[in-house]
Amino acid sequence: MSTTTVTKSPVGAPSPAAARRAPIAEGRIGLRANLRHIGALSRRNALQIKQDPESMFDAVLMPIIFILLFVYVFGGAISGKGNNEVYVNYVTPGLMAMMGMNISMAVGVGINDDFKKGVMDRFRTMPIARSSVLIAKIVVEVGRMLIATSILLGMGFLLGLEIHTSFFHLLAAIGLSMVFGASLMWIFILLGLTLKTAQAVQGMAMLVLMPLQFGSSIFAPPTSMPDWLKAFTDYNPLSNLADAARNLINGGPVAHSVWMTLGWALAITVITAPLAVAKFRKKT
Repeated sequence: MSTTTVTKSPVGAPSPAAARRAPIAEGRIGLRANLRHIGALSRRNALQIKQDPESMFDAVLMPIIFILLFVYVFGGAISGKGNNEVYVNYVTPGLMAMMGMNISMAVGVGINDDFKKGVMDRFRTMPIARSSVLIAKIVVEVGRMLIATSILLGMGFLLGLEIHTSFFHLLAAIGLSMVFGASLMWIFILLGLTLKTAQAVQGMAMLVLMPLQFGSSIFAPPTSMPDWLKAFTDYNPLSNLADAARNLINGGPVAHSVWMTLGWALAITVITAPLAVAKFRKKT
């Protein structure tokens, strides 16, 4: 007579059949459960920052260093000696666009590092939407971006920044920067999932960042640029964001720049978000 040995699974551990069904169940996860998963994962990412406060150095120190550097090194040359206050009103809205792009780069590095530690492999065994893991990353990084932008504006006010429109226009400029920055994070998430090391992610990100930042209207008006560079600047999404934030704060026509910025943000998200989620599912 043969006997059959039954091995009990540990309490709380999914059975092999359940583990195989998990990816299928993902498609049936409702919006309410998905939002709950995003909230839990966002809390996990926020607790990581609490345990490692040094990870906030870039968000806290970068806006201070950049605004002091550009105002006192380039302000006199661009606006004339003694007119630093004029340049503060020009460069501060532009730096809001720059902050979003630099903070976004950290998402790709963090995703790449989490895969190296095996954290993402553990998340992929859970019956949760794969997109919720990536969206939770973006939620926390948008919070870091908001902190960096607040510090930038605080320094701007100390250096003479004036709001020539209204407080609501300022909030609109901040919100526009957050929306565009969140869309850029999908690009860096895709880079973090595609490239093998965090150093490669940083290197590739700098190749993207440098032309976009300095070939834009962030630091100086493009009127003195050669025609070929001015043409690039006119279509540069960072120029559109900088011009939109600048006109929202200082006054001026905003409709074209705002719609161009929102259009860029939508196009970037629609193209790169599905690619990032698909890469997250298949990454080994």
